Amino acid sequence: MKHNDLYINGQWKSGSANARFDVFNPATEELITSVASAEIADADATLDAAEAAMKDWSARTPRARSEVLRKAWELMTARLEEFAHLITLENGKAHADAFGEATYAAEFFRWFAEEAVRADGMITHAPASGARIIVQHKPAGLAVLITPWNYPAAMGTRKIAPALAAGCAVIIKPASETPLTMLALMPLLEEAGVPAGLVNVLPSRQTGALVDHMLHDPRVRVVSFTGSTGVGRKLLRSAADQVLKPAMELGGNAPLIVFEDADLDVAVEGAMLAKMRNLGEACTAANRIYVHKDIAKAFTAKLTAAMRALKVGDGTDPSVDVGPLVNADTRDKVAAFVADAVAKGAKIECGGTMPNGKGFFYPPTVMSNVSEDSDCVHDEIFGPVAAIQTFTDQEDVIARANDTEYGLVAYVFSEDMKRALQVCERLEYGMVGLNRGLVSDPAAPFGGVKQSGLGREGGHEGMLEFMETQYISASW
Repeated sequence: MKHNDLYINGQWKSGSANARFDVFNPATEELITSVASAEIADADATLDAAEAAMKDWSARTPRARSEVLRKAWELMTARLEEFAHLITLENGKAHADAFGEATYAAEFFRWFAEEAVRADGMITHAPASGARIIVQHKPAGLAVLITPWNYPAAMGTRKIAPALAAGCAVIIKPASETPLTMLALMPLLEEAGVPAGLVNVLPSRQTGALVDHMLHDPRVRVVSFTGSTGVGRKLLRSAADQVLKPAMELGGNAPLIVFEDADLDVAVEGAMLAKMRNLGEACTAANRIYVHKDIAKAFTAKLTAAMRALKVGDGTDPSVDVGPLVNADTRDKVAAFVADAVAKGAKIECGGTMPNGKGFFYPPTVMSNVSEDSDCVHDEIFGPVAAIQTFTDQEDVIARANDTEYGLVAYVFSEDMKRALQVCERLEYGMVGLNRGLVSDPAAPFGGVKQSGLGREGGHEGMLEFMETQYISASW
């Protein structure tokens, strides 16, 4: 916990106002440490440092940048247990989940080490004019990165790695609930060879004012945000004033559709992954589970048994499967969703009762017979609650799945590949898991449509979010 100050220009600073805020362990509600809270003057100093650092970094060869990112992957991979423990302490997720996140987070450094040397352009011959068309990709400029609390390591590396691969400097504003993991990453990046000022971290309780100030600085050219759609809309309004390049990974309301010909064991395993990864505190979590009426009873029984078998407790205990939710507000919102669904006719198959004592725990819960007008059908549950509805008609379930402003991810389970792929293509989502409950992969373009975001993270597309395309018309 020694890294709890601002990280500016390669140095630890207490901040211009010496303001601090507390970070708590959600399993025990005990204070972990206090963290420096950045003010406007700190942002200005950070922008100066980032501008200076980017001049050298963007001039380096792609291979030179690649080697630094590769070293970061090696160093982080050697310290996965350390990062997993810290993630569990400040976020609450169980050790296995935290270790999985740390592994996933490190992989972005390796993937974008490989992508750094592949910002390919082209030269072609214009058919009409005869001129040569030269296209190249250049670093877009300083990037402001705003990351959420649910993946304190991975949501940072998923933005830092492509930005550095592209040649950009970054300023990170981590979530106030979970700033420690990102701060702990900075010494590792120093060791990997990241120059001072290229990556900066500004925890703050003045998030709105701080970020708005940076987005109105002409040196900033990219804003990358992961979080709620409501906050994303506000950031887009601020970004419009400087016509910044936005990368927005926003909210979701993921449907999971289980057809009557699905392999039941595969479907339950996939539903457990899609629902319970990160305790359901993920924009990719299965929020609406649609099961064909012919297999609904069997599916519900198997899912209930799997959920009931999970051990709840402090995530620092390796035997624990399910830790606490991140804070009291999140837990209480989950409890309210369950109460609302029950009042509207849902049946509790397991869980559904908030335990007494310290910690923001909520038990793995399965609800059947969930009505279409339940609040949890129209909003993200963001917790360990599986809400099951039934269907009989394919056209009906597609329409119900698409009946939302969100379009991040959907899941389909069926052994009929022709039918399954036809359904996937008709779903209005940026990503679809077909007979899989996990879609996130550093090598794949992660992102949504409609109100779920703009742009993509991961894959080749992730680096291009931090680059501008330049076209030169030439004759020779």
